[in-house]
Amino acid sequence: MKILLVDDEALARERLRRLLGKLRPDAAVLEAASGDEALALLAREEPSLLLLDIRMPGMDGMGVAAELDRLPQPPAVIFCTAYDEYALEALQHQAVAYLLKPVREAELARALAGAGRVNRVQLAALAGGDAPGRSQVSSNGHRGVESLAIAEVRCFLAGQKYVTAIAPGRELLLQDALKDLERELAADFIRVHRNALVALAHIRRLRREADGSWWVELDGVATRPQVSRRHLAAVKARLQQG
Repeated sequence: MKILLVDDEALARERLRRLLGKLRPDAAVLEAASGDEALALLAREEPSLLLLDIRMPGMDGMGVAAELDRLPQPPAVIFCTAYDEYALEALQHQAVAYLLKPVREAELARALAGAGRVNRVQLAALAGGDAPGRSQVSSNGHRGVESLAIAEVRCFLAGQKYVTAIAPGRELLLQDALKDLERELAADFIRVHRNALVALAHIRRLRREADGSWWVELDGVATRPQVSRRHLAAVKARLQQG
């Protein structure tokens, strides 16, 4: 298990590291002194839990939490702060717990015990998409965390290693599996090929070529996903329903 401590105060990080040494001796503990540093470590190390301060210079803890909400598999969050007025907003970001400084060992132990619960994204997957879905897709790359609104996406195309989300003027490489995106976004996207999902709202027309192949024309992008014979009937039926 990787745990990331995010606090601009070195003494606060030292105290948490000492407590974690007692409570989670097998955990790999990482440290960040700012929100920007935390996001860089998140992209590189993918910790499963954050102990996150709120009041920090530059990007604060709430800013970090907002970025976490955009990730396909966000880590759990335990807020550690001296300011209790943030408790309600912390809950809105799916924090596992909210601890006031100085953090006590018994309180941290209870919070860590709760960190094993599934988060909202995992619950949505387990429920088959019945829980609230994402409004954005995100990617962790060498440029840090990048996001794209799902409403802007015209199609998802699967390659050998990644899925590409295509929108007007933008493309984003994702680590999501196409089958998972299909299940989560079934209300707005349809599978047209084993390697392609398209947004129903952005289909301009189905086009049949002289060789008998079918293609989808989408508004705002030049990409034209091919419609396989296997999926053609379902695509036509879905468009007629709309």
